[in-house]
Amino acid sequence: MDGGMELTQAQRQARDAFMAFVRERIVPHAEEWDQAERLPRELAGDLAAQGWLGAAISAEHGGTPLDAVTFGLLNEAIGYGCSSARSLLTVHSMVSAAVNRWGSRELKAGWLPRLASGEVVGAFALTEPHAGSDASMISSTATRKGQVYVLNGVKRWITYGRAADVFLVFARCEEGPTAFLVERDSPGLEVTPIHGVLGTRASMTAQLDFRDCAVPAANVVGRPGFGLSAVCSGALETGRYTVAWGCVGILQACLDDSLAYAAGREQFGRRIADHQLVRRMLADLATESVAARLLCLRAGLLRQEGDPESVAATWMAKYYASRAAFRAASDTVQIHGANGCAAESRAQRMLRDAKIMEIIEGSTEIQQSMIAEAAYRSR
Repeated sequence: MDGGMELTQAQRQARDAFMAFVRERIVPHAEEWDQAERLPRELAGDLAAQGWLGAAISAEHGGTPLDAVTFGLLNEAIGYGCSSARSLLTVHSMVSAAVNRWGSRELKAGWLPRLASGEVVGAFALTEPHAGSDASMISSTATRKGQVYVLNGVKRWITYGRAADVFLVFARCEEGPTAFLVERDSPGLEVTPIHGVLGTRASMTAQLDFRDCAVPAANVVGRPGFGLSAVCSGALETGRYTVAWGCVGILQACLDDSLAYAAGREQFGRRIADHQLVRRMLADLATESVAARLLCLRAGLLRQEGDPESVAATWMAKYYASRAAFRAASDTVQIHGANGCAAESRAQRMLRDAKIMEIIEGSTEIQQSMIAEAAYRSR
């Protein structure tokens, strides 16, 4: 469904291709990946083979750029199958978009073709033990010594950190917060897996410890001192947009699974779909999936037009879609009853994953504050 907004024929065809891939390559394995707490490396290769790892990279650097709405539809489809797989696409696209927009000519030539082809996969390293929603609180440091910067500090909750080949790292230097590309095998960088996370368990989260880690000065992304105001803010907008669409995917999966289960499950001599209180949940699922998709489509159209309102629209889409996804997943577990609580149940995985969506790329509370502020400014 397109939620009532008209998609182009190319966008509809792309959406169908995305879903065909997801149903064949992702849906059958999502529970296995979740329980193993890892994604197979070949999945990144499959995404690259489709051209999707290059979705945020210009064609001149080997990418296959998608318009904002089509990129959103891609994230919806992958989010439908597995939020951990969508998280991989999100952080890789955040790194790719940042280098594509802010990287030097040499960085673009050296990294973008490899990011687009899947030869290397990128991860976004901003969060620290004491710096989450407030990015200005980062304490990692970068000290210039000749032609290198020496990094020290800790990054935590880094999605795909266990497997990424290169990290977009933010640290404080003399000029202010600065962004760096740091290769995984850099001396002084230690990667420690984080296990047992509530949701998106297969997203291979890790902690990064930098101890006198030397990074070439040529690996600065953007200008020194512009790490948060330019590089980080743009990347986070990309991430927030993809998460919003991924939540639409969760909503659609919840609706599909709940309708199928309610139609096939009988209690007290009739289908549970015929019980009024179950119908109330199904009605909410159907309505909220359309509403969330409409908000995401609006954000995508504004992004395509380069409209400054796209920032507030993306906040609103992510805020609504993430909250709706958690409510939907909770109702889906309720409809499935005990079967929805089983370890192998997609319903319980979606509930855990949906809770994570309310936290990452701007928590619900931060979004409420920002949306309210935008509303005040627009009076």
